[in-house]
Amino acid sequence: MSSSTPIVTTGTDRTIAAADCPDMPTLRGQIDRVDRALLKLIGERTTYIARAAVLKGDRNTVHDQARIEDVVQKVKARASSEGVPPALAEAVWRELIARSIAFEFEAFDAKG
Repeated sequence: MSSSTPIVTTGTDRTIAAADCPDMPTLRGQIDRVDRALLKLIGERTTYIARAAVLKGDRNTVHDQARIEDVVQKVKARASSEGVPPALAEAVWRELIARSIAFEFEAFDAKG
């Protein structure tokens, strides 16, 4: 999906358990609902990344490998209890972190 393609709503914001979805349009509507919620949370997370760029005084502190590994380990430890395979959670978070670091470098450099 390109960045200009909107998320299409095929349902409502009412939660329906996956097992209770009677058909593919309902199921896809629920996936779209979850995607909207995830996007909102990523937006919130991004505000903290932007703030980190302001608070950090040294560009060399933007990429913190120890912090990356700490975050990934916490996510993996909780993944199964949330119904997410740990390997999937790790891959998603590593990509999220990598993109967040790139965003933070841009924000850091923009502050001059």
